[in-house]
Amino acid sequence: MTFDFEKMGGLIPAVVQDADTGQVLMLGYVNEEALRKTEQEGRVTFFSRSKNRLWTKGETSGHFLTVVSLHPDCDNDALLIRARPNGPTCHRGTVSCFEHEQQAALPTAPVGFLAELERLVQRRQQFPDEEPNSYTVKLFAKGMPKIAQKVGEEAVETVIDAVGGNVDGLKGEAADLLYHLLVLLTAAGLTLDDVVEVLRQRHFSIAAGFRRD
Repeated sequence: MTFDFEKMGGLIPAVVQDADTGQVLMLGYVNEEALRKTEQEGRVTFFSRSKNRLWTKGETSGHFLTVVSLHPDCDNDALLIRARPNGPTCHRGTVSCFEHEQQAALPTAPVGFLAELERLVQRRQQFPDEEPNSYTVKLFAKGMPKIAQKVGEEAVETVIDAVGGNVDGLKGEAADLLYHLLVLLTAAGLTLDDVVEVLRQRHFSIAAGFRRD
């Protein structure tokens, strides 16, 4: 991966994007050493212009940014970093540095919110003592049979409202179904990415079939 560091005096801008939700988290700058450290350690490291040194995001707060992938732009003078945040990215405690306290949180695309919800469900499974009275925690404690039963119940109720033309009811039941499906996938050790990958493979397989025709 080659960058034109000389074009901007040894630094290039690096935009950090949440790898799951797609939300833009922050903008920083990297030099060659910061990029090398980011690649080697798997945590985002910038060159701090105010401190005049390398700075690993989260070195004080513990809110590291774990690298998923690195993407240069077409001119090789800017970098997109897809990462998973371990806590708020901004020093003000917000998810993104582009959120302002006087504004509502930045909206995410529907698929981005599902990724946020999945991340919360996974945390409830991993750290049940954080929220012992959480419905999700209690559902995990009941095990796969109960979780699967709830998915079945919500699926039936979704179908009933769809067939009956109850649009408002359908939205609510579909939301319940999606949530319980996320719990089921997490309990089974799967993720949305696993399911989407199957869809992606089927899509390209079908598309390739059309091209052959």
